[in-house]
Amino acid sequence: MKKVNIIWFRRDLRLDDNAALYHALRSEVPVLPIFIFDKNILDLLEDKTDRRVAFIHSALNEMQQKLIKLGASLQVYYGTPLEIFNSLLNKYRVEQVFTNHDYEPYALEREKVITQLLENHQARLVTFKDQVIFEKNEVIKDDGAPYTIFTPYSRKWKATLLEDHLKPFDTQKYFNHFFQQAPFAIPSLQSMGFIEDEKSFPSKSLDEEVVKKYAVQRDFPAIAGTSKLGVHLRFGTISIRALARKSGGLSETYLNELIWRDFYHMILFHFPQVGHYKAFKQVYDTIEWRKNEDDFQKWCNGVTGYPIVDAGMRELNATGFMHNRVRMIVASFLTKHLLIDWRWGEAYFAQKLLDFDLAANNGGWQWAAGSGCDAAPYFRIFNPYLQTQKFDPKLEYIKKWVPEFQEFTYPSPIVVHEDARKRCLEVYGKALKK
Repeated sequence: MKKVNIIWFRRDLRLDDNAALYHALRSEVPVLPIFIFDKNILDLLEDKTDRRVAFIHSALNEMQQKLIKLGASLQVYYGTPLEIFNSLLNKYRVEQVFTNHDYEPYALEREKVITQLLENHQARLVTFKDQVIFEKNEVIKDDGAPYTIFTPYSRKWKATLLEDHLKPFDTQKYFNHFFQQAPFAIPSLQSMGFIEDEKSFPSKSLDEEVVKKYAVQRDFPAIAGTSKLGVHLRFGTISIRALARKSGGLSETYLNELIWRDFYHMILFHFPQVGHYKAFKQVYDTIEWRKNEDDFQKWCNGVTGYPIVDAGMRELNATGFMHNRVRMIVASFLTKHLLIDWRWGEAYFAQKLLDFDLAANNGGWQWAAGSGCDAAPYFRIFNPYLQTQKFDPKLEYIKKWVPEFQEFTYPSPIVVHEDARKRCLEVYGKALKK
């Protein structure tokens, strides 16, 4: 039986500047790289054209080409982590399994199971911080309590930041420590029940001009004013440290967006109930939401009669992306205008967004609904017409996604803004007075 250490890739699909990989390669035991297409996750995906699976598959193929040149290979499996690790432990003498932190509820449960299995085989799981700059208790108040408001958190984050926090992990220095083996075939998408995707994915290169103009352009959906790196951060095909280093000196506003990522992951760690879809502010769980499936479906399909809302939903359905400003507008519309539970919208985004990330998605939806930390107050209700005037004044974004918005075929507004606002204030007010 050959002795190996395993690097278990999950949401860190790159060979450069990878914390767990760096520590694995320095361990002086040959390192076997693996990735598991987790059946427990994939079998829940009803849409077999889900582009996230295709994105992962593409990233793994890119990694595999690099590893083959090193005489190594990524071993990619489709199954449950428990059965795959059982098989690996019967095939190799494993000392340690290296992996990077994941903060989501299922990931933590999965780690408990694998940790126990490894211990039964005199092996251990070791984990590292990689997908955020600061995590857990690294940025907290002076009294040891976690922050729940972003602005003071961001100030402390910036005051805590040292050059070392952004220093890359020099993995390439130790590439000769990979376990040498013949190439291992990556399962095809079809073999896992998914369909090949012909569409291209956003580039992982940072457009510095976009970042420099980010503060003034980011709110206008008709302008290519955002980096579209969300999917690469989500699956770790780029390093958060490298991105913070490159962008930090170009735009404070852009850096703040990266700090929001850390903030929401910190919230998920300290307040795990949000990961189980409980309101951060518990009183908001008493709101009497309208369980109106018909209205919800119209929102999903982008036929609400509000062009800016419909444009956003159609962009999401067609591309797996939605502009940040429009995400706020459509989320506010669902929760405030239609009085539909934020969890319904959160779940729909979870199905559709290429860059879906539980911490940020949950945080964003609870912000829009008023139930989250540092949330917009419940009486702040976006007016879709004013939002359109401000952020799509020439209707370029709307014309692209809702070309028929001025035709007779376009539906009448699903609800009158003034009536919806009044109803929202009454329903929220009633719940929050309890």
